[in-house]
Amino acid sequence: MSDFPAVKLHVVSGKGGTGKTTVAASLALALAAGGRQVLLTEVEARQGIAQLFDTPPLPYEERRVAVARGGGEVYALAIDPELALLEYLEKFYNLRRAGAMLRKLGAIDFATTIAPGLRDVLLTGKVMEAATRERRGGGRLYDAVVLDAPPTGRIAKFLNVNTEVAALARMGPVRHQADSVMALLRSNKTAIHLVTVLEEMPVQETVDGVAELRSSGLRPGGVIVNMMRDPLIPDHALADAAAGVLDLAEVETGLKAAGVEATAATVAALAAEATDHAQRVQLEQQERETLAALEQPIYKIPLLTDASELSGLHDIAKRLQDQGMV
Repeated sequence: MSDFPAVKLHVVSGKGGTGKTTVAASLALALAAGGRQVLLTEVEARQGIAQLFDTPPLPYEERRVAVARGGGEVYALAIDPELALLEYLEKFYNLRRAGAMLRKLGAIDFATTIAPGLRDVLLTGKVMEAATRERRGGGRLYDAVVLDAPPTGRIAKFLNVNTEVAALARMGPVRHQADSVMALLRSNKTAIHLVTVLEEMPVQETVDGVAELRSSGLRPGGVIVNMMRDPLIPDHALADAAAGVLDLAEVETGLKAAGVEATAATVAALAAEATDHAQRVQLEQQERETLAALEQPIYKIPLLTDASELSGLHDIAKRLQDQGMV
């Protein structure tokens, strides 16, 4: 049973370096398993999805990038704000030719620079269009949409487009678009998942991100703890190891049993590494407690050597399924 059965739009954010894009791609594969069709989108112009799936750079159109277990399909779309604006002008103002001329003159860059909120409205609006699309117009109807979103530090501002456009428009298509986006983002059809690792800064950003989302009326989803490592020291010996209280004779005996020359320097270096490892494990335990206090569903992904390869993405997808995320 999925923890988010009603969710159609899964937004994935996280501090840089936590594996946000990898988790977003894996989540898309998990959602597509069993024959469903899922759209994976990105808005940061990094072409991270194309790199993960080893495909050419994504154009501004939906392209199939993977087949999930059970025959499902994952499509991908890199959303470009300039092309989204041209599409917007054509849709709401029938200004296709004028939009092309504006693009040549650089007016689009000018507009999104002086009104950054407009850029986010265009990006989130395109995601909303895909998430709420109906088949009547001939477009693809997706079972779910996954958004590889900006980092945690600005996720609430990026999604809270109503605030950003308040000074731009009080009525008209821009305001209507923003209102429609916010209606979707604040509904039970959207969940905003945060990716972290067990380190102080990413965990603190996750805590701050959950608080900002809640204060903005947005719904935090799951917390995905990525790149977890199993302790190498048993619990009963952890405190002593962290305090540097180790039986060096026992360490020496263990080295000899492993066929390693147990010099004084080797024993001392190994003991120091054990102390560092134990202290890191204790810090990770503290970060786990901090995340647990958020009272959001938590999903654990181990450190995988092939996480950036397709086999690794399928592995993470299966782990998210097994833990009940989808």
